[in-house]
Amino acid sequence: MLKPACQTYTWEMLGDAFRGEPDDLLAAIGAAGYQGIEITDTMIGAYAGRPGAFAEALAKNGLVLVAFACGSSSGFTEEAALAEDLAMVERALAFTAAFPGAVLSLGSATVMSPGPREAKFAAAARFYNAAGEAGRRHGVTVAFHPSSHHDTLLETRADYDRIMELTDPTLIGWVPDTGHILRGRQDILDTLETYATRIRYLHLKDVDASGHWAMLGAGACDIPAVVATVAKAPNFNGWLVVEEESEEAGRDPAAAVAKNRRMLKDAVGV
Repeated sequence: MLKPACQTYTWEMLGDAFRGEPDDLLAAIGAAGYQGIEITDTMIGAYAGRPGAFAEALAKNGLVLVAFACGSSSGFTEEAALAEDLAMVERALAFTAAFPGAVLSLGSATVMSPGPREAKFAAAARFYNAAGEAGRRHGVTVAFHPSSHHDTLLETRADYDRIMELTDPTLIGWVPDTGHILRGRQDILDTLETYATRIRYLHLKDVDASGHWAMLGAGACDIPAVVATVAKAPNFNGWLVVEEESEEAGRDPAAAVAKNRRMLKDAVGV
């Protein structure tokens, strides 16, 4: 069964211009009619390390935690940061484990220093595989989320092929992001079909033909075709997580996520 959720990056991308609290995000997302939320380690705020309190806040707004998303200043490609990054993963897993079915989503491997790209891929794969092993111990599904942002290591189809080759499919899943796949100039349906067994849940974003962020349904993403393809993936948990990075969303995040919720219902009946 397909279920609608919302990612909190729409507020996070505002940086210091956002002066609210996690409760403001939950209220806006719940009021818009979403059933679930993906929140990041940046936006969790005072609920960090307090899963019981966060569970109460979610319930108050009619939401469940779909995923807890984490990143690192190492970009997960610095060998010297491996131990520190895995310690972060342990803390994140302890939090996520309190929410049955929630996924730990790890950000895109990113190049943070000079060096051969293959060494960066090797370091990222070691991290992702070790994080997946930790997730198995905690009983939490772990997945990685490639992006198309500056210095990402995971943008083109060749990049996806390499990280998939180096990581263990029994340990680490994939969170495909429609906007980032399109910005990487990939054949989106072919990529989704090729790595269907790795899909855990879906990030829905839209971009125009030039790769600029657009509101959901206003860009190049064939939402019904994407959703139909992902729905057949054997390990897909049913969550469609809408994430919005457009200029319109920057002007009014709450209105933008509400508009996207209506668009999702019109596009795929969810």
